[in-house]
Amino acid sequence: MTPRAFRRIAVIVLGALVLTHCARNPVSGDKGLVRVSEQQEIQMGTQAHQAVLKAYAALDNPALQAYVNEVGQRLARQSLRPNLPWHFTVVDSPDVNAFSLPGGYVYIARGLLAYLNSEAELAAVVGHEIGHVSARHGVRLQSASTAAGAGLGSVLVPATDNQADAALLQTLAQAWRAGYGREQELEADRLGAEYLARAGYDPQAMIRVIGVLKNQELFSAEQAIRDGQPPRATYHGIFDTPPRNDARLQQVVAEANRYTVANPREGRTDYLQKIAGLVFGDSPDQGVIRNNALLHEKLGLTIQFPAGWRVQNRPDRVVATSPDGDALVELVQGPKNDNPLETLQQGVRLDAGARYDSGHLSGYPAAFAAGAQQGKPVVVAAVVFNGTQYLIAGMTKDTPTYERERGALRAAINSFRAITPAEKLAVRPYVLQLITARPDFTMAALARRSPLAADAERQLRLMNGFYPNGEPGPGQLLKIVQ
Repeated sequence: MTPRAFRRIAVIVLGALVLTHCARNPVSGDKGLVRVSEQQEIQMGTQAHQAVLKAYAALDNPALQAYVNEVGQRLARQSLRPNLPWHFTVVDSPDVNAFSLPGGYVYIARGLLAYLNSEAELAAVVGHEIGHVSARHGVRLQSASTAAGAGLGSVLVPATDNQADAALLQTLAQAWRAGYGREQELEADRLGAEYLARAGYDPQAMIRVIGVLKNQELFSAEQAIRDGQPPRATYHGIFDTPPRNDARLQQVVAEANRYTVANPREGRTDYLQKIAGLVFGDSPDQGVIRNNALLHEKLGLTIQFPAGWRVQNRPDRVVATSPDGDALVELVQGPKNDNPLETLQQGVRLDAGARYDSGHLSGYPAAFAAGAQQGKPVVVAAVVFNGTQYLIAGMTKDTPTYERERGALRAAINSFRAITPAEKLAVRPYVLQLITARPDFTMAALARRSPLAADAERQLRLMNGFYPNGEPGPGQLLKIVQ
């Protein structure tokens, strides 16, 4: 968790500029569907790119960034819009995700790279996102601005936020969370497969990547059922059938067969060597989640979120959501001063009638507030710790839910404390390493030596292309987590 921005970003910019006149869609040729000029689209992307970089740090790995950019530029030159100012960035997020912005900005989350196994698969992900930009799906998604505001939202929105940026970021969630819809996803697959073939890759890599994503979706659904949580949205939208049984998908990818690829580039070894040493899961810069507790060695703190709640470690905050999505607890960094009461009174937007008090939390100076935000019950604490304030807020959708969850909210707030030396030793990040399979290797044997605990075998199978079954051959390079 870092204080770099106030809200998670996703994928599309609408409402950033006034729609002024028609422009031809480069894929369909239809002038009636896209009412933003290319120059306006580039301006949209540039504006939103700055917001993305506030909410996500670019991964600090120049060699990997250069490699991904090289692959991206190779594909972009084969696209229908080669003259856009294309940018390709790996962001330091554990999410299994990729997204794009209008005007030629493509992002791949670090978490997705762990599940790919070749340069061709990387190219398929990038090609798919280039397809979205080529077809101008971003500027055609007219309903995104209403989708991002669902749910409880956020209690702790810093008072220094630029309101235009806040409105912009509210429009960015729909396509990331649920895809662009069946037809536009298929169009991006078709275009991406074409770009793969024209750049010298096997277009069937698109099918393989979607298979990886389908397996990830199945795994996530199994986790959600086991943990009593709602299923998470998946990159590329939701798949009804396995990719190899999807006739429409097979059809659109097969259109790329008109391009002859005599010796398609796979790049498995090159790709795996590039991602060796990559952090897997939470970055130490954001702290790590262990058993629903945030353990942040760099900041020196820990906080325990309620058992059974879904914890999201975002770049700008940590948010824990109840199984039914009707209550949350969030933690953010506040100002670097020792006036917590002033912070709550002036910086947290509560309805009239809120109550404020001063005191201590785990022995540190603190202030507390209880009231409501737009009618939703809220409790908030601001605690001064190592020269910085930390704000911890709980919110529920209504009063009956608050009465039910009051104890869980207050227990989470009261759990804030300094991290212990023993806890510091437990928060070393997981990293990807490469090993060569011996004749007697099995995925089950690898899992027994993995720190990934109960999910180790399934995670390792997902990462290495053996989900739900299969075993490596002797001499095969494998990814493990250490």
